[in-house]
Amino acid sequence: MKLSNMYQEVILDHYKSPRGKGLREPFTGQSHQVNPTCGDEITVRVKLSEDKNIIEDISYEGVGCSISQAAMSILFEQVLGKNVSEFDEISKEFLAMMQSKGIYEPNEDLLGDGIAMIGVAQYPARIKCALLSWMGVKDAIIRSKGENK
Repeated sequence: MKLSNMYQEVILDHYKSPRGKGLREPFTGQSHQVNPTCGDEITVRVKLSEDKNIIEDISYEGVGCSISQAAMSILFEQVLGKNVSEFDEISKEFLAMMQSKGIYEPNEDLLGDGIAMIGVAQYPARIKCALLSWMGVKDAIIRSKGENK
């Protein structure tokens, strides 16, 4: 099986069987993101620990293409239970991969199934789809910490 086919299978699996989907309470921060280019939308809720350092829960609801929905499911699996600084590191790695035009050696340990999105980086119109959830979680974390006031 070709690597690109395997990556497509991973994306389809996350799209058809999304992990963490459904808005839950309690939460400490929420963000609603829209990709005006294609109409993808996602609402993300984050629950941080009392010390605002650990991502205790991520929940979401959204509509959109397989890329945007799979990216959220992948993100959920990869960052749930991590501390905020680990999320930042994983997020930066994902962003670097998306900005690489598909020519990048991503850190599989950091990204997990997220490496399946490497092919998306070759299509500028789809990059926003892949990044929508990452921006939503980042915004919800900032809101949780009260840094947007």
